[in-house]
Amino acid sequence: MQVSYLEPDPDRFHMQLALREARSAGEAGEVPVGAVIHHAERGVVARAANRKETLGDATAHAEILAIGQASIALEDWRLEECTLYVTLEPCAMCAGAIIQARIPRVVFGAYDPKAGAVDSVVQLFEPGLFPHAVTWVGGVLEAECGEILREFFRERRGRSDG
Repeated sequence: MQVSYLEPDPDRFHMQLALREARSAGEAGEVPVGAVIHHAERGVVARAANRKETLGDATAHAEILAIGQASIALEDWRLEECTLYVTLEPCAMCAGAIIQARIPRVVFGAYDPKAGAVDSVVQLFEPGLFPHAVTWVGGVLEAECGEILREFFRERRGRSDG
């Protein structure tokens, strides 16, 4: 008798890891966005959370920090065999860094109707727009990724109202 085991969905699995990073950011008072970079052969090479407030640095988005970590781990700025998982659709700055780092695939959770640069506001990964192509998947664990953000801002508004 042949036994079949269902393989876990790698996109959902890695998004769960990114959600852990997002929760860590929220606990630190940061906008709860997390990112994970997975290399095809070496597995997870970077995990990061937003740290703009902590570091006092407007560029300290989860994606940017993860790209830096992955570049160090792989000893190369070209992240050509990697997938970046992030809980929120990347902004223009992060999408630009993804293109520059040669990351071929991005998976994100919640869409960002105010600043999303993959699909929502602008489409920086549009094929042919830049020499390096980036494929993407949006909406992976979208409800969970969106809820963590909504809850963070609900709590923040509640504190400022009272």
